[in-house]
Amino acid sequence: MTSAIRMGVLALLWGSGFLWIKISLNEGLSPGWITFVRCVLGAAVLLGLAYGAGQRLPRDRATWGRLVVAAFFCNALPFLLFSVGEQTVDSGVAGVLNATTPLWSLLIGLALGTERPLRATRLTGLALGFAGALLIFAPWSHGSGLMSWGALALLGASASYAVAFAYMARHLTGRGTAPLALSAAQLLAATALSTPALAAGGTATVTWTGVLAVVVLGVFATGLTFHLNYRMIAEEGPTAAATVGYLLPVVSVTLGALILDEPLTARVVAGMTVVLVGVGLTRSRTRRPRAEPEASGPPRAVARAARSTCPSGSGVSCRSGSDRR
Repeated sequence: MTSAIRMGVLALLWGSGFLWIKISLNEGLSPGWITFVRCVLGAAVLLGLAYGAGQRLPRDRATWGRLVVAAFFCNALPFLLFSVGEQTVDSGVAGVLNATTPLWSLLIGLALGTERPLRATRLTGLALGFAGALLIFAPWSHGSGLMSWGALALLGASASYAVAFAYMARHLTGRGTAPLALSAAQLLAATALSTPALAAGGTATVTWTGVLAVVVLGVFATGLTFHLNYRMIAEEGPTAAATVGYLLPVVSVTLGALILDEPLTARVVAGMTVVLVGVGLTRSRTRRPRAEPEASGPPRAVARAARSTCPSGSGVSCRSGSDRR
């Protein structure tokens, strides 16, 4: 499989998650059940992959305690918020708002002191990103504005991902547990955390279409996306994997328009473009001039932490979007 094909398959599976959530909701499943089932199925996929790779789940209490925190912010809470949000907001818009996660990560890094003061380019990107989200919401428009509790839930889900990535970068990654096993354990913890939400599920009639949609969501858009993303990071580097993140809003908007007949307004497309440009600017780094070779002694090596991305719906354990220091 070539790099371009792998990237396209990953973007399609990953970005389609918002479509499957919407179909599941339309066919009678509650947000609580969607969250629970996708955690169960995603964990099953990752457990199978981990077993096949000879990776064992962590056994110490400290790691499991950290996994519970990560599972809450990276899986149980955002999965539920995305399902709640899509009850009133189109799946395409949900995919666009998911792209604001790097902006929240940047704000969290600034608050925690892990980010250096912003230069003009990244500050402009931050402003553009949130301006794009505001353009999508259009709170000034009484007839077509999207500002609602559902939209706020989607923003909350994106912010929750950012909190999770910062936490996992500091407390979970690089501590000896193999990544597949760590991610499987995290989704197991998320399954337990999402169980109480089933009580609010209601008794609506669920169709076979809804069952099929949530199965695809759990197996392919949650479990399998992690495996493909992990392979891409390992074989082609984090930069290639990060590029996929820019395709997700395009996939979600296109699928929503084609399959669910969601309106594709010029304002939403413009907002999506502004958000992606803003995210791109916040990820830029100012190049440092090369140091001149010294007269004697080995040249100084500059180590830089590898950066990777988490599938929005996969609940994988991964590094934060900002450099680890």
